[in-house]
Amino acid sequence: VPLIAGYGSRPVPSPFRRVAIHCHCTDYFISRPRRPETAKIRGMHRPPSADNIAKLLQRVRLSAEKSQRQTSDIVVLAVSKTRPPADIRAAYAAGLSQFGESYLQEALGKMAELGDLPLTWHFIGPIQSNKTRSIAAHFDWVHSVDREKIARRLSEQRPERMAPLQVCLQVNISGESSKSGVSPEALPDLARAVAGLPRLQLRGLMAIPAATGDAVAQHRAFARLRQALQALQPAIAGLDTLSMGMSADLEAAIAEGSTIVRVGTAIFGSRDR
Repeated sequence: VPLIAGYGSRPVPSPFRRVAIHCHCTDYFISRPRRPETAKIRGMHRPPSADNIAKLLQRVRLSAEKSQRQTSDIVVLAVSKTRPPADIRAAYAAGLSQFGESYLQEALGKMAELGDLPLTWHFIGPIQSNKTRSIAAHFDWVHSVDREKIARRLSEQRPERMAPLQVCLQVNISGESSKSGVSPEALPDLARAVAGLPRLQLRGLMAIPAATGDAVAQHRAFARLRQALQALQPAIAGLDTLSMGMSADLEAAIAEGSTIVRVGTAIFGSRDR
C-alpha cells in the first residue's frame, strides 16, 4: 500500500494521493556563490528501482510506527534535481507523486514533458527575485522563502486562477553561514508578515540542519524546528508542516514531527559530481 501524501496538489486537495519525492543537491540545498541557473541534467546508469522506493517507504512506515504516528501524515518528497524526466516517470510508476526541484529552467522543461501525469511540484532551492514570477505560476509549493521581499513578489505574481501557493519558511536552524534561511530570532516577524499576504498559504517551516551522523545531534536540531513551529501556532492559523529530514536522517526527523521528508539519494542513487 503506497504511503499517502498529505499536502498540496492543484487545487490543494486533502487527503492526498500518493507519496512524493523531492531532490536537492544530494538532499541538501545549500547557499553557494551564484552558479548558472540551469544545471545539466545528468545521465543515470539506471532509473530508480521500485525496490529502492519500496525500501524507502518501509523506512518511513517503521519510523512512523515507532513514534506512534500515522504514515498518512508524512509526505515523501522526491528530490529530482538534475534527474531526467524518465526517472521521474519511473518513480511515479512506483508510487510517488510529489517532486522537488531547485533549478527553475530545468524544472519547467520537466513539467512540460510530464504534463500527462498528476504530479505535485515543490520548489526547494534558493530563490532569486527575477525567478519569482515563474515560480509563482508553475509550482504548488515553495519551501525556501526566507525574506519578506521574496514572499511579497510570490504573492503579487501568483495567478488568481490558481489555488494559493503553499509556502514554508526556511530557517537556518544550525546558524551555518553556508546555508540560506531566516534566523530563529527573526522568524516570528517574517512569519507574521507572510501569513498576511494574499494568494499565499503559510503552512510551516523547513530546515537543513548541519550534516552529522550523531543521532542525538540530529534529534536536537529537528526538535528546535518543531519547537519554533509550536511557538508560532497560537498566533498563526493553519501551520501544520515541518519540512525536514533527508535520506540519511529521516528517522530522527520523523521522530521529531516531520511531515515532509525530502529524499533524493535513497530514491535515485548518488548524484554524479
